[in-house]
Amino acid sequence: MIKLKYGGKFEVNELIEFIKASGRDYIIQGQQACSLVNHTKPHSLDFWLRNLSTNPDTKQADNDVVKMLVATGLFKVEMQLRCPDQRTYCKGLKLTK
Repeated sequence: MIKLKYGGKFEVNELIEFIKASGRDYIIQGQQACSLVNHTKPHSLDFWLRNLSTNPDTKQADNDVVKMLVATGLFKVEMQLRCPDQRTYCKGLKLTK
């Protein structure tokens, strides 16, 4: 169980299932300082977390959450992952298994 700094929590296995269902083996971090309705990366970790948060209009995929996910041993940070929304390369998490 990962607790979010701004309210909410999630099971790591739920995130893994979400990533695998996307057809990719990674998810971009995608953190944005905006409301959920204005978020431009709906396939990102930040967007996914906001839908589980008690504060969906607050950025959720901060570096602390990324560190907690990496500490599980199930993810590693990658800096050049293709954003499925904007087709640019950015930071994200790749599944290790």
